[in-house]
Amino acid sequence: MTEKILIIVHQEHSTPGRIGQVLEARGFQLDIRRPRFGDPLPTCMSEHFGAVIFGGPMSVNDKEAFIRREIDWIEVPLKHDRPFLGVCLGAQMMAKHLGSPVYKHKHGYVEIGYYPIRPTSCGADICAWPGHVYQWHNEGNDLPKGAKLLAEGDHFECQAFQYGNAAFGVQFHAEVTLAMLHKWTVRGAPRLTMKGAQQRADHFAGRAIHDPPVKAWLENFIDHWVEVGRSNG
Repeated sequence: MTEKILIIVHQEHSTPGRIGQVLEARGFQLDIRRPRFGDPLPTCMSEHFGAVIFGGPMSVNDKEAFIRREIDWIEVPLKHDRPFLGVCLGAQMMAKHLGSPVYKHKHGYVEIGYYPIRPTSCGADICAWPGHVYQWHNEGNDLPKGAKLLAEGDHFECQAFQYGNAAFGVQFHAEVTLAMLHKWTVRGAPRLTMKGAQQRADHFAGRAIHDPPVKAWLENFIDHWVEVGRSNG
């Protein structure tokens, strides 16, 4: 039987992008659900190898019921040490679940475009990391208690972290395809005026330079993520 990855997205037409492509290339079936629009979440991980929660324009601090439901649901993969990956909002949801605050930058900075990150020694033990990654967020989180910092940044220090053996959160968007970049920079154009955001042309110029290392990182990271899941199983 083909193993399934639970994919949680937050907008009607959102896709898992390149992360989905990498997982499918490794033989996984994607079970895409949108709890925001009423899709249920499983009560256990018996039918899924792992789970990925992606980003969205909402905040973990918003009061909508589906946000609280997703934050609470993260207990399901964590308690069984099953592979979990939170991307941007998904990473912040895991941080919130673990008791870490999520908040805006004290000077109002956002990260929208390509920004530098630096792997820690723990991160470097997993794989090689890109020097710049694609970001689209105006909030960040502290490192949760008991977690390992894997990569850090300038305006938002906690860029990637690991909790337990198999749960990871990344603030950046390695899943972004060229088509997604076009869509985000058009539909999200008003956000490009925020403090610290890069202009649309810079997003595409940055992709030409930085995307190959990001793609290589994603391939290697997903291999590690899968290997951890196999060893836990």
